[in-house]
Amino acid sequence: MALIGASARAGVQQGNDAWYAGDHARAVIEWRAAAEAGDAEAQYNLAQAYKLGQGVTMNMKLAQLWYRKAALQGHQQAEDNLGLLMFRQGDREGAMQWIRKSAARGEPRALYVMGTAHFNGDLLPKDWPRAYALMRRAAAAGLPQAQASLAQIETHISADQRAQGIALEATITPRQPAATYAAATPPQPAPQSAPAPVETAAALVAPQPRLQPVIPSVIAPVPEPAAVRPAASPKAPGAAPDPAPARAVEAASRPVGGDWRVQLGAFGSVDGARNAWAGLSARIAALKGLSFQTQKAGTMNRLQAGGLASKAEAERVCRAVAAAKAPCFPVAP
Repeated sequence: MALIGASARAGVQQGNDAWYAGDHARAVIEWRAAAEAGDAEAQYNLAQAYKLGQGVTMNMKLAQLWYRKAALQGHQQAEDNLGLLMFRQGDREGAMQWIRKSAARGEPRALYVMGTAHFNGDLLPKDWPRAYALMRRAAAAGLPQAQASLAQIETHISADQRAQGIALEATITPRQPAATYAAATPPQPAPQSAPAPVETAAALVAPQPRLQPVIPSVIAPVPEPAAVRPAASPKAPGAAPDPAPARAVEAASRPVGGDWRVQLGAFGSVDGARNAWAGLSARIAALKGLSFQTQKAGTMNRLQAGGLASKAEAERVCRAVAAAKAPCFPVAP
């Protein structure tokens, strides 16, 4: 068994190396062998490849299958992705067992889903104080959809319900550090509508307000395959760029030295972020001369590059990174 485990871990690392080199198909071959041998990190990586459609044809059913295999082994990022993918794909009831686990760890997207469910009384009992508490946590982590929903909730709940929610917030889950989220347009939610209110002679019942759940795709613009866990090995390949050349932003023409940054992903380990930076900065001229940074956000490590003078410069860098099909968004000082 030890030999099988060592072989699987070696396959994960070989897959990681191939991914960074831009050989996504080879990475998938290596990960598949390790995944079939039972390695949870390889299973998660393979799910990510199917979800992203890199190295394989995009296939959400297979992504879900491999997320589930990893999640059943306790892989937390797989749990997070499985629950949200199932929810987006329409299996909302089945998703909730995983979303609850993610929310218990303070995962902002899961908190947002549960807050919406408690507010609407869909999938979970209607409980406005708890919905308020959960949504406050998700909004405090920087999730734009949660911030918008929180503003809606605050227009409907009573002062007593608000006070109950604030008290409850301290008991439900660890607080996540504030994060910067991509301002990309989220997928449109399935249409929802409350039943028309029934007016009777006894009472006129106002229609209950209803939140429309918009599930943000990922904390970073593109999710990254995580890595193998041995202490001596780099851990996580990110959603590395395709080998197509980026439209370079020449370092000589870019003012450097300001406080603006760009975020290039979020990784399960600092080693994974560092490896991703090495690959991206070697391939994309716009990143040359910028400073490598990581920032802890719950269980994730955000990969950021700093030293930009303005928002316009950060946006220019992100256009070049996006041309290489890698994630990027500006981060204000």
